[in-house]
Amino acid sequence: MTAQPTTRTVTPAALREWSEPLVIDVRSAAEFEAQHIRGSYHVPLNTLAEHTAELARHLDDPSSPLVLVCQSGVRAEQGRRHLAAAGLDRAHVLDGGVAAWVAAGHEVVRGRTAWALERQVRLVAGSLVLTGILGGRLATPKLRLLAGGIGAGLTFSALSNTCAMGAALARLPFNRDVTEPAAAAVVEQVRRREPGPVR
Repeated sequence: MTAQPTTRTVTPAALREWSEPLVIDVRSAAEFEAQHIRGSYHVPLNTLAEHTAELARHLDDPSSPLVLVCQSGVRAEQGRRHLAAAGLDRAHVLDGGVAAWVAAGHEVVRGRTAWALERQVRLVAGSLVLTGILGGRLATPKLRLLAGGIGAGLTFSALSNTCAMGAALARLPFNRDVTEPAAAAVVEQVRRREPGPVR
């Protein structure tokens, strides 16, 4: 069993001071379209996972600090682990993700607004728990198992730092109406990148 390298995080304030960092946003296309850090490159987590070795070769530029971002840091950490497994272990994760960047008052590019994936997970999980409780009281007590199942799933999600419900929701059509970039386009974008300051 090999140990995973320790996560290297960077705060929004520190990232802003870095000279020409390469910022990779691993969120979905809809999330990236709604809001992203100016100067960041969009490489969805599923694309990064499928083409890790190829992307790692193009991202391995010691002259440019590498930072992965997502909404809160969880998916960015998953991306960092993929890159570390491919031999690229110098990536940092933005502490608190895009949410922390915005909270610190730093600039973002805003586009079409869509519900963030984490918000969708809270809506679905809450609705299922409510359905289980009300259905258990009004219809059959067995429906309370639904609430228990969701609670168990959320507990597992927190302990494993994964989210099966989020992964499932990300595949729904309304979360994919903004076209995910093709893998070849992502690789080409990273290959010909021009690092610059983030604001």
